[in-house]
Amino acid sequence: MRTYQITAKQLVLLALVTVVFAASAVLFYDRFGPSLLGRLAGAKTEKVNLESAPVAGLTDPSVASDEKNNQEVYAAISPGVVNITTTSVVRDWFSAYQAQGSGSGSILDKEGRILTNYHVVQGSDQPGGSLEVALANGNHYPAKLLGADPDNDLAVIKIDAPKESLTVVPLGSANNLFVGQKVLAMGNPFGFDRTLTTGIVSGLGRQLRSEMTNRLIENVVQTDAAINPGNSGGPLLNSRGQMIGINTMIYSPSGGSVGIGFAVPVETAKRVISDILQYGRVRKPRLGIDTVPLSRFSQRLIQALELPVSEGLMVLRVAPGSAAARAGLQNAEEVQLGRYTTAPLGDVIVSVDGQKIASSDDLDRVLKDKNIGDRVPMEIVRNGRRQALTVQLAELPNSDR
Repeated sequence: MRTYQITAKQLVLLALVTVVFAASAVLFYDRFGPSLLGRLAGAKTEKVNLESAPVAGLTDPSVASDEKNNQEVYAAISPGVVNITTTSVVRDWFSAYQAQGSGSGSILDKEGRILTNYHVVQGSDQPGGSLEVALANGNHYPAKLLGADPDNDLAVIKIDAPKESLTVVPLGSANNLFVGQKVLAMGNPFGFDRTLTTGIVSGLGRQLRSEMTNRLIENVVQTDAAINPGNSGGPLLNSRGQMIGINTMIYSPSGGSVGIGFAVPVETAKRVISDILQYGRVRKPRLGIDTVPLSRFSQRLIQALELPVSEGLMVLRVAPGSAAARAGLQNAEEVQLGRYTTAPLGDVIVSVDGQKIASSDDLDRVLKDKNIGDRVPMEIVRNGRRQALTVQLAELPNSDR
């Protein structure tokens, strides 16, 4: 066997090469590391810009007549409102058939991304489904779903169209709206392209429940501007031509507009758009639990289970690998009460981040302003005793998402 001798000079040279390599690695990571890690985590590297530029060609609404303002807003913004046709496959016990629906959307940028309601495009990404977008110039383009937030009934889709044919609908703010403020609704009701209706903000801070997930949509804008089937997904605008909401729902026993329409506030849409463009999905902190409120338990059952509280959320199931599982929350067990009756007995969540929890809506309100990675204190009741836990918020595991 041959052996090799390393001289002192070679050792010094080897040490210098190692130092240079290590320094280069550190510099490389500082420059490119976060971007590479973001890609591995599913993030896009593009910059997300949701700032609004002033709408060109609009007279100051404070000096323009109402009629002139309506005309100018319509002329400037209507080319950015699109008609969306959805084809989905509906399956029943005996057969499968195609169903079509239509709605509206707002062009977000020159890349062809469009904001709309989730219920407008629901099912389009399943086998046999499709999306088509019609622009104001009459051209039609196939579209693909980039991401959605069924909890807030929002979705972002994309078309490949020439930049010069895309008119962007600018995003405004719903933070300073007031009852009585003028608003304009655009959309495609009953298939009539780019229709304009006007009205006022008739209520603020409303709550709607998502028809897809049954979760509350907070701070919804109420308006008396006529909103009809086909308006869904179109913009609710202020007098400066900026989107302040997304037309979503009407209250109507007859199915037509009766003067009460609802729009998801644009601040909610901005969070959804930012997540979808960066990660391809809406990232929400979830505990990963199935629960039942104690309000559904009779007082007799609460006493039989020897629970020291009558309000809270009883944990029935904890998703493996979820934030709740890592914090130590446990699945419920069935206990027998009497000869035939069984009941669940598990951890009862009574407060999160210092807020009392009596329903799943209470829990959603606490979590909606939190970020993934936040550490949140929680108080539970286990085996009749109060116990403090700390939960580090995370997304749901893929299997439960």
